[in-house]
Amino acid sequence: MSDIEFKGDITLSCSVKDLDASIAWFQENLGFEVVYRVDEVGWAEITTPTKDVTIGLGQNEEVDGRGGTTPVFGVLDIDASRDRLEKKGVSFDGPTNEIPGMVKLATFFDPDGNSYMLAQSLE
Repeated sequence: MSDIEFKGDITLSCSVKDLDASIAWFQENLGFEVVYRVDEVGWAEITTPTKDVTIGLGQNEEVDGRGGTTPVFGVLDIDASRDRLEKKGVSFDGPTNEIPGMVKLATFFDPDGNSYMLAQSLE
């Protein structure tokens, strides 16, 4: 078992060109609802039918159209979790980022270069 203290939730993060259009698509086609939205950072999360699993939509001008998601694991202590992973040789994409009052985020990679993220809520 891992020595990382997971919070028990997961967000599947996707890059989208148009946040409004993407939200509308999920609402109209799948019946998903917005959990919250932060226009200042181009981010929204929507429900899924699975408890504690959301889809995060991050507005990005350079979406390559190939699709793909980044699973985002909620953790209780991002600094301790990151430290444990780095001691095991896990590679991170730069420093931990913080959106003040909202969340701390750290992107890391598996051996094949697939991205994953740790997130600690600051709310």
